[in-house]
Amino acid sequence: QVQFVESGGDLVQPGGSLRLSCAASTTIFSRRTMGWYRQAPGNQRELVAQISSGGITNSVDSVKGRFTISRDNAKNTLYLQMNSLKPEDTAVYYCNSVPATYYWGQGTQVTVSS
Repeated sequence: QVQFVESGGDLVQPGGSLRLSCAASTTIFSRRTMGWYRQAPGNQRELVAQISSGGITNSVDSVKGRFTISRDNAKNTLYLQMNSLKPEDTAVYYCNSVPATYYWGQGTQVTVSS
């Protein structure tokens, strides 16, 4: 069964940092490219960062230099270190494979506001 459990979201001031975690089921994690997606109110869900099974990373321009994606294959866990957060980073953040499976977790809310 495919399952993702995201955590680590919070309310943070602009310029602050957060670290998100995602626990993934073993049948999906180790062999797949994994990604962090986000969905802001009124917007479509977008892929913001991805990492291959071998550790090659990529991210969208809006988060380059601020967000770092990483993974621990032994723990089936995906991470997203977010620094220099901006109000426009406010969204619900989800993890999934790339391309995404049909299954989505509950996500974790990140709110950047003073």
